[in-house]
Amino acid sequence: MSDTAEVLPRAGLFRRLAALLYDSFLVAAIWMLLGYIVLAFFGADSNQVVNERVQTDPLQDFILFTMMVASCSGFYLYFWMRSGQTLGMLAWRMRLEDLDGKLLKPGQALLRFLAAWPSFFCLGIGYLWLYVDSNGDTLHDRICKTRVVLVPREKRPL
Repeated sequence: MSDTAEVLPRAGLFRRLAALLYDSFLVAAIWMLLGYIVLAFFGADSNQVVNERVQTDPLQDFILFTMMVASCSGFYLYFWMRSGQTLGMLAWRMRLEDLDGKLLKPGQALLRFLAAWPSFFCLGIGYLWLYVDSNGDTLHDRICKTRVVLVPREKRPL
């Protein structure tokens, strides 16, 4: 265990949600770009209004959905494995690490990404778990053996 990993406090719920909001803006921008690319490939005439509802090509829907999931997971996995910080986490002075204070391995990062979705969408219970947990970890942190710590101001990279 690294000496800094033992000392750094866990990040609270407000910081985690604020970083998630920051990151959601970036991911949404990526999705808009992907939408324009798919629209340019399929053409604007692939969408039709039938009975006051917009209908799109099922293949186009599948491709766009697959690209959105891949880009979102790629965004988080890249930053978590590269530096332990997404851009939102950097702004809110947080870092994701394993219990030894090291960067996540690919399998661990993927498991955390997959476990975080139900943690959030099941009424946020996985995130609220940090109020019950003795270490202040969320449920998906517990499952993946990770932690989100606060980075001291003097140790910020920027």
